[in-house]
Amino acid sequence: MRTMPLVLAASALLVAAPSSAQEKPAGPPAPTAEKTAEKKSPPASASAEGFFIQSDSGDFRLRVRGYVHFDGRFFSGDEGRLAIDTFVLRRVRPIVQGTVGKYFDFNITPDFGGGTTVLQDAYLDVRYTPKLRVRVGKFKSPVGLERLQSATALTFVERAFPTVIVPNRDVGIQLHGELAGGVLAYAAALLDGAPDGGSVDLDSNDGKDLAGRIFLSPFKKGKSALKDLGFGIAGTTGKQTGPLPAYRSNGQVSIITILTGTTYDGTRKRYSPQLSLYSGPLGLLAEYAQSESRVKKADGTRATLVGKAWQATATVALTGDKASYAGVRPKKSFDPGKSQWGAIELTARVHGIELGSEAISAGLVDPTKSVRKAFSWGVGANWSLNPNIKQVVDFERTSFTGGEVAGKDRDPESAIFIRTQVSF
Repeated sequence: MRTMPLVLAASALLVAAPSSAQEKPAGPPAPTAEKTAEKKSPPASASAEGFFIQSDSGDFRLRVRGYVHFDGRFFSGDEGRLAIDTFVLRRVRPIVQGTVGKYFDFNITPDFGGGTTVLQDAYLDVRYTPKLRVRVGKFKSPVGLERLQSATALTFVERAFPTVIVPNRDVGIQLHGELAGGVLAYAAALLDGAPDGGSVDLDSNDGKDLAGRIFLSPFKKGKSALKDLGFGIAGTTGKQTGPLPAYRSNGQVSIITILTGTTYDGTRKRYSPQLSLYSGPLGLLAEYAQSESRVKKADGTRATLVGKAWQATATVALTGDKASYAGVRPKKSFDPGKSQWGAIELTARVHGIELGSEAISAGLVDPTKSVRKAFSWGVGANWSLNPNIKQVVDFERTSFTGGEVAGKDRDPESAIFIRTQVSF
C-alpha cells in the first residue's frame, strides 16, 4: 500500500513528462500491403546490422547482434600503485532482439565482460505508435545523455564523470515516445531506484524512483545546419535506503571511500541538463549532473551527500564522414586496394566532479582516501575501419584535490586507453 501514492504520482507525471531517442524496432520494417505484391522481405538476411529471421507477414522477427570491447589501460607515474596496467574484455554482449505479434518488441542483453555474467537489459516494448510506447523490464534509466548513448558509439573508451552521478540500469515501467515527428522526445518511468552510477536487479526496500526526461530537437524537420541540435533536461526523485555505490576515476580507481555503516536514508534527487550538436563532420556533447541524497551514518546521525559533475566532448571526422550521436559510420570501408581507409575521428574532452568536500565535512567518507574534486582532460583518435570494426586510442590526465593523508592532493592519474571494438 505504501507504493500506491507513488504509482498515482507516476501516472500524473507520465501524462506530462518526457525522454530520449528510442531503440529502433528489431529487424527490417514490415512490408505495407501496397508493397507486398511488388516485393517481399526475405525470410532471413545478414548484414552489418546483424542477422535476421522473420515471418512472411513481418509480424514475427528475430534479430541477433552484439559487440565485444577488448580494452587496455596503461598508467604512468602511478607512485601510489593504485592502478594496474591491464588488458581486459570490458564488454562481451550478445544481443537478442525480436518482435512477437507486430506491436511487441523485446530485448535480452547479457554481458560476460570482466569474467562475470550480468543481465544488462531485459525488456518488452509495446509500440503501437511512435508517439506513445510502453516499456517494462530492466533498461537504462532515462537520465544521463552519455549514459543513454550506446557503448558502441562512445568517442572515448570510458564515459565522463556525469555518468558516475546518474543511474545506469533500473527495473520498472516506462512511457516514452516522440512527438511532432521527433522534434520532442520524452520518457517517464517508475523504477526500483538504482544508486549513483549503478544498476539494480532486485529491490531492497519499498522506495521507488520517479524518472523523467524531455529532449527537444527544434530543427529536426528542416535542412538547417542545426538539424541535429538537441537539448533537454532529465531527473529522478524518490526515497531510498541501502548501501552507497563506489565512485571511480576513468582508470577505474576508487576516488571516494564511504565510511562503513553509511547508507542512503531518505530523499534522493538528481537532475541533468544536457545538449548535443552534430553538423557535418563536427560533433559536440555536453551535460551537467547533480545528485543530492539524504544519508545516515553509522552513529545514526543524518547528513546530505551532494555530487556535481560536468563534461564537454568535441569530435571532428577528418575523412569528411558525418558525425552523429550514434557514432561515425564510414562512407567507404577499409580497402587498401582501392585506397579506402575508413573513417578517422579526432576527439577532445574536459570533465570534472566534486563529491567529497561536503561529504568530508559531514564525516561521511575517509578523508585520507577520498578526493574532494577531480578534473580531467583528454584527447583521442578513433578509426572506424568499417561499420563493424573500430579502433580507439585516447589519453587522459586527471588531477585531484585532496585524497591523501593530512589533506594533501593525490598524485594525478595519467593513462592511455585502447579499445578494439567488434560490433554487428
